[in-house]
Amino acid sequence: MEQKLKNRFLNDPSDCEQLLAWWKWLDDNRGDRARLRRVESPDDVLLTGAFSRFLSEMPEKWSESRQLSSSALVAAIVAQVRTNNEVSSFAVQLATPKDGGDKPRMSELRFQQLQKSHDPAEFFRRLLRAVRMLDGNVNILSLANDVLHWMNEYRKGVDRNPKNRLTFCWANDYYLTLLKKQSKAENKGGNTP
Repeated sequence: MEQKLKNRFLNDPSDCEQLLAWWKWLDDNRGDRARLRRVESPDDVLLTGAFSRFLSEMPEKWSESRQLSSSALVAAIVAQVRTNNEVSSFAVQLATPKDGGDKPRMSELRFQQLQKSHDPAEFFRRLLRAVRMLDGNVNILSLANDVLHWMNEYRKGVDRNPKNRLTFCWANDYYLTLLKKQSKAENKGGNTP
């Protein structure tokens, strides 16, 4: 799968497999899923039994002190996903219109607001809105990688190379998707007499 190769922060195959297995486990444990879906902030996740289960299912590095906030955010956001759609990246999905529509699922303004989130709580709220706009039909591995990427930049600062920054990666995926759609629309319009 192409997306796995692009994941810079979620790049260990066993992490990917275990994350997807935990997400599937939530189908049979709806109480845990409901608890995670009701949390109001990433810190609230830390206080749930569902998160303890998440940590027990994931590789040990996810339980390290410096990783706990990132792990909590991943668990809370992934619990919101209803269907794992591996076709395209999270940012491409935000730019892709709903069936038969013209407008992207997430408007450019909201997309820019998501990119400019100042802290994990704001990022969490905006991500929740994004997942809901996608009706819970999201690429889990892309989403989790992007959460880990954002948290890494939040803690350590952005990479000196702009191409390695999450905002650039997202903007590139999002706006290229919009350009492709616009180009298709223009080609269809140009072919009519």
